[in-house]
Amino acid sequence: MDFTLSDEQQMFADTARTLLGDTCTLDHWHKLMEQGAAFDPARWAQIVENGFAALMLPEAAGGMGLGELDFALIAIEAGYVALPEPLVESAGIGAPLLASLAPDHPALADPAAIIAVAPAINPVVANADIAAAILIERDGHAFVTMPDKVRLTPVESIDPFRRLFRIEWDDAEDLGPADWGLALDRAAVFAAAMGMGLAQRAVDLAVAYAKDRTQFGKPIGSYQAVKHHLASAQTAIEFARPMVLAAAAEIANGDVQSRARASQAKIVALEAAEQAARASIQVHGAMGYSWEVDVHLFLKRALALKQSWGTPAFHRSRIAARIFSQPVGADQTFARENDHA
Repeated sequence: MDFTLSDEQQMFADTARTLLGDTCTLDHWHKLMEQGAAFDPARWAQIVENGFAALMLPEAAGGMGLGELDFALIAIEAGYVALPEPLVESAGIGAPLLASLAPDHPALADPAAIIAVAPAINPVVANADIAAAILIERDGHAFVTMPDKVRLTPVESIDPFRRLFRIEWDDAEDLGPADWGLALDRAAVFAAAMGMGLAQRAVDLAVAYAKDRTQFGKPIGSYQAVKHHLASAQTAIEFARPMVLAAAAEIANGDVQSRARASQAKIVALEAAEQAARASIQVHGAMGYSWEVDVHLFLKRALALKQSWGTPAFHRSRIAARIFSQPVGADQTFARENDHA
């Protein structure tokens, strides 16, 4: 597979990196936490204005009609800043699913509208209280409703920027059978992409600290033990990167192999994110466990994503289905299903 980014893909990634890097800073996190908030309307308005909320909507619905690989690059940048706003959940999963079922739904007419998703695999729903529409899975069908028509019970998250709810509902519009498998694959890959960003930011924070913090008269980054910790974390990131890109490129195939790729990407990328965050905390020493050092937020986001849209055990079962149903080996790594006929 050729993962060379096109000029357009690189432009979108660079734009997202600049926008999110400028508006979602460490200082801004602290201000949100002091206010007890997890959503910045001003930043969301800029995200919408730059077209990121409509990247995966078809052109007929006012979107750009881009694919999963394009959006995965944006998800990486969202992970790098641990973006509080539900760009990935709404623009990457909810909006495309709603557009495929009800292209004329009023929520799609507003580019700033947030679409929350309540799949059967998730016991809780993110951002249901601020959504313009909530998509709920039941028996393979998708039902759509609004926050004021359901009963929402807040659920505490390990991540202070994730607003989670349990939903009770009696009546909603049945949109018919939905491709929840595609939604799950997208969610798994985009969570993996966010994990890539989280991991890289955790390493970058540790490297910056190791350069400035001195002990026994020299920077702690000069000590081999510190180098080994960070090198191992960076190696895990580089190992996960092609898995995430390959999974994003193949989501549309919708077969046992593409599903296994999505699951493998989620497992490996979020393990890399957890490893990187824990290594970063250790490099920071005792301060790494305090609120004064922000790396703990990256660890919490990684742990939260690890359990959403399928636990590691669930995703391992999908990988097992691929292993036991098709030939395996180095020569099969990038083979397609129909190649085995």
